[in-house]
Amino acid sequence: MRTMKLIDVTLREGAAIRGRELTFKEKLEIARSLDRLKADTIELAPIGGSKAEELSNSTIASMVNSRISACVNIADGDIEKTWDSIRVARKPKLNLLVPVSPVQMEYICHKKDKAMLSFITEKVKECRYYCEHVEFSALDATRAEKAFLCEAIAAAVKAGAYKVTLCDSAGIMMPQEFGAFVKDILSRVPELSDIELYVEVSDEMHMAVACGAEAVSKGATGVKCTAVRNGYPTLEEMIRFVKMRGADLDIETGMRVTEIHRVVTQLEKIIMPQEEEITRFSNISLPDAAGVTLDEKDEIGEVIKVVRQLGYDLSEEDNAKVYEAFRRVVTKKHFVGTKELDAIVAGTAMQVPSTYKIINYVINSGNIITATANILLEKDGESKRGVGTGDGPIDAAFAAIEMIIGHRYELDDFQIQTVTEGRDSMGSALIKLRANGKVYSGNGLSTDIIGASIRAYISALNKIIYEEEDSPRSV
Repeated sequence: MRTMKLIDVTLREGAAIRGRELTFKEKLEIARSLDRLKADTIELAPIGGSKAEELSNSTIASMVNSRISACVNIADGDIEKTWDSIRVARKPKLNLLVPVSPVQMEYICHKKDKAMLSFITEKVKECRYYCEHVEFSALDATRAEKAFLCEAIAAAVKAGAYKVTLCDSAGIMMPQEFGAFVKDILSRVPELSDIELYVEVSDEMHMAVACGAEAVSKGATGVKCTAVRNGYPTLEEMIRFVKMRGADLDIETGMRVTEIHRVVTQLEKIIMPQEEEITRFSNISLPDAAGVTLDEKDEIGEVIKVVRQLGYDLSEEDNAKVYEAFRRVVTKKHFVGTKELDAIVAGTAMQVPSTYKIINYVINSGNIITATANILLEKDGESKRGVGTGDGPIDAAFAAIEMIIGHRYELDDFQIQTVTEGRDSMGSALIKLRANGKVYSGNGLSTDIIGASIRAYISALNKIIYEEEDSPRSV
């Protein structure tokens, strides 16, 4: 009897499920729960430049018995840094994410077929230098040219990959088609005879479970799943398939079937609180875009539609900048939520000269005194000081700025969050001010969250002033 293996990608897709990053504590709890279920592999997202991501990877790697797989984007992933983040794992693995369809190869890697094959060989060998276990994931495989896909898989296996994953990233195949596709690849690539072949299927047409089951029946070793519903087959659905049809297909699973429902229920409480409702872009029916997630398939028109629903009215030039930044983010994270899109707009659209600059600020606050803020700004070489009071230090700081500029703008939105872990964590603030019917956003970073909020306010303010002084320019 064959054992169907299940690779869990909940932590890889965690940010996409909730529209914001999972906290360090939440990641650890999810990893512990999946380890208790005896998931064959727990897959982690590619790390960016954040030390917090490296820390969470290394902590998870040190505490679980399941195999830990860290993803690396072939175009810009740091293989050495990724390896260092999981090297303490009992069973570490590097998963090289490689676009294989013509469009994605040129857009992400800027390479044609021949150059891409050499690139794949080079990167797999580099992964193999650090780690004995290397997986090759062929992204968008169902839209690749079949001959090239077979060559790419063969090249990866020859370079040292010991597992291969075929991804139907678009979710465009019917179950029988996908099963035939998997069978055809197995017959065309003799190098796969001693290699474990996995599938990753998007649930775009709500057929991912059937496609995964068909692939396993045609020779695939396993399926990539999430613990909660998020556009992929779920662990519970695949285990139910094995329970109901496994005997007929001579298939079993090594996971703890009796515990799956209880653990999944716990994870749903962690990952998707009831008050949060995340929807796909195609399901938007409300006038606002709260809770929307965008992915790699969304074109510029869809992205800008969400930008407008967030309240922004940008120029064509700024729309292009926002979409370009969105593409850079989504190719690494796969999904972008509205909060991330807000930050992208704040950081890329309508970058203007700094009319107001922060010189210094002093904040006094406590539970027995009224919060006060004393802020010194500079405008055109002239220092301007303002003093404000408020319900808290940030409210007082905004009041001091308004005293300096002599105007009070409507605060459309205000978000703060930490972007790194620890006592010296970096804080991020996003401010959206409304002026003349338009929304202007500003972003601020600082180890001091009050300082980050002041910087974000000044950033948005400078955009308003720039447009008011340059009225012919359209935002």
